[in-house]
Amino acid sequence: QVQLVESGGGLVQPGGFLRLSCAASGRGSSIYAMGWYRQAPGKQREWVATITVGGSTNYVNSVRGRFTISRDNAKNTVYLQMNSLTPEDTAVYYCNKAPPLDNAWGQGTLVTVSS
Repeated sequence: QVQLVESGGGLVQPGGFLRLSCAASGRGSSIYAMGWYRQAPGKQREWVATITVGGSTNYVNSVRGRFTISRDNAKNTVYLQMNSLTPEDTAVYYCNKAPPLDNAWGQGTLVTVSS
């Protein structure tokens, strides 16, 4: 079973940037497509970005051109570089496999975009 630990969230001003990390451990953690997801206050969790084992990426339209997902298979780590942040990006961000596994959700990391 894969264990996932997200980090890197925090408070940032509009227009700022953050880099999130997701450390994966456990059996088979490096051989799957991985994704970032987020849940804003009062809203359902949504998919944000996906990266395949080979490095192909895809993004939800609202973050395309601002966010970049990447992975380091040797470190079993997935990253999300977030630039030009807006208050609408405020959410708890999670990583998981793509598509996600119900029993693999971690605690997430909170990103707050506010002046």
